[in-house]
Amino acid sequence: MTALSNEDSPVYIRLRATIAAGILRGDYAAGDQLPSVRAFAAEHGANPLTVAKAYQSFQDDGYVEVRRGVGMFVLPGAVEALRVAERASFVDTQWPRIRGYIDLLGLDVADLLEREGV
Repeated sequence: MTALSNEDSPVYIRLRATIAAGILRGDYAAGDQLPSVRAFAAEHGANPLTVAKAYQSFQDDGYVEVRRGVGMFVLPGAVEALRVAERASFVDTQWPRIRGYIDLLGLDVADLLEREGV
């Protein structure tokens, strides 16, 4: 699981990243209902079964609950738990690749952090 996905990631991972970013940005707060599978699929040009798989992963991880016949809702504490998980994923998975690329290009991390807009 990672909010930072790339074009090589499976579609459900990219969809999951979109949903996770929405939760972390506050688009979906605790108690908020996520868009229906069909609506989200239509909005993103995805197969509803693929969206369902992404949504199921949030349910499996305990970030959302399904209310039968109503929809899927963000659980209390989900934002904080998701942020912790995403940070760990970034540090363990993304950062080593980013750092390796920085080193490969001979860039200085401090110089990058000082650039405007960072």
